Amino acid sequence: MPNGIFELEKDRRTRSCGRQGPSLEIQSGVLILILLLTAILMTTPACAQSSSASSGPATLTVNTSRVIGSIDLTRYALGQGGLSDQPMFDSEVNQVRALHPQTIRLFVQEYFNLYPAHGKYHWTSLDKSIETILATGAKPLMCLCFKPKVLFPKIDDKIVRPNSYPEWEQLIEHLVRHCNVEKNYGIEYWEVGNEVDIGESGGSPYKFTPDEYTEFYKHTTDAILRADPEAKVGGPALANYQSPIGTALIKYCGEGKAPLSFFSWHIYNSHPDVYISSIRTFKNELAKYPHLAHVETIIDEWNMSLSNPDLNPYFQPAFALQTTDDFLKEGLSRSAYYHIRGYYVDPKLFTPFMSPHGTMFMTHWWNTMPQYDGLFDQEGRVRPACCAFKLLKLMRGEQLEVTGTEPGLGALAATNGSWINLIFWSFPVKGESGDTRVTVDFSPVPKGQVRLVRLNATTPLNNLEQISNEPVNPQASHLLTVNLHPYHMYWVEVDVEK
Repeated sequence: MPNGIFELEKDRRTRSCGRQGPSLEIQSGVLILILLLTAILMTTPACAQSSSASSGPATLTVNTSRVIGSIDLTRYALGQGGLSDQPMFDSEVNQVRALHPQTIRLFVQEYFNLYPAHGKYHWTSLDKSIETILATGAKPLMCLCFKPKVLFPKIDDKIVRPNSYPEWEQLIEHLVRHCNVEKNYGIEYWEVGNEVDIGESGGSPYKFTPDEYTEFYKHTTDAILRADPEAKVGGPALANYQSPIGTALIKYCGEGKAPLSFFSWHIYNSHPDVYISSIRTFKNELAKYPHLAHVETIIDEWNMSLSNPDLNPYFQPAFALQTTDDFLKEGLSRSAYYHIRGYYVDPKLFTPFMSPHGTMFMTHWWNTMPQYDGLFDQEGRVRPACCAFKLLKLMRGEQLEVTGTEPGLGALAATNGSWINLIFWSFPVKGESGDTRVTVDFSPVPKGQVRLVRLNATTPLNNLEQISNEPVNPQASHLLTVNLHPYHMYWVEVDVEK
């Protein structure tokens, strides 16, 4: 164990540079052959030490005495797709509770049948889904995308104005009062619409123009705030963050025509730079209006590209860590990873409010196409990405300074109670795919027990594997060293001795 408590993750494969050739009789020309072979070997590349070339060493140092601020990454939370009137992850409540999400986004969709007739309300099914979320310790972020037939008699996602705005507002008021007065659910976030720029292909029956959306938004948010003046209202949950609807809403609210507590959009892209660009774009747009200085920014659906998914089992967990770290650095207020659990669609739930084409699209996408988005798949099996959120929840308390990060190598550290937690990961920049020899130091070195855990994304059970658990050696030159493969991640926990 040279220069540390333990040296780990050395390449255990047999390395052999030997070459077989025809047998040679020992004769007078052997010296010439030896010289010739020596020249050949000197010009032949050495055998690779691993499956990918090394990208060089790196040292991560956790400054255990330098707190750079408070941290709580559980605000970068979760959502559940709008696929059923049933609680879709009720069998995973305990597992989700263990992730400590602050919010879970819920589609308030027409299949809940909230307004079956004029003046009649039906809350039972929606209440069950809300209470499932509350059972996890999270609060729902309510995405309002339902379309009652009595207010929208014709099925057409381009018809976005109810036949009576006063009746629509009354319905919204009753919904908010039911949730926060009658049931005392304490719901804070109310979002107007879902992917309002693309309609049925986004799973919701509304496709707005910019002017139509701001009008609908105004009526809806006025009703929400009459029922609960403390509520936070926002939108537009864009599918394409460059849609003109986003700019129109910011301008409309920036001129004081409607309230805006948060601005929301969605991204499904495997390149973290796209997320960074979108955050900066909207922060700049909002900054043009002093009236909007307080507005939160929320990416409330996000994942890797699902149309062209990266099937490396290590990619998605590393992507979740890297993207969440970028959210933190860019000052994103909240997020909702899409989503908790895969679920099969019952087309009969969608035919009352979607066109035949829209229903067919939903059914084919969810029931036929391969699914890669859930933390749990359609049979409830845990995906490796769930482990990334298990690690992210550790980043609560006081954030500690970590030096030595670089493009392709990320790290976060926090102290909470008697524990210091460090997570670090590889997310190679384009064109780089080598291993990195990572040395980890804590300064000053704490007394206590140090545990090292890695994510094994290929095992069917116990994806988080403990590698070692040993006392900290204050005389060692460093805490530990690992060979970090592309898209792999490690968790270091120090239980500090009191």
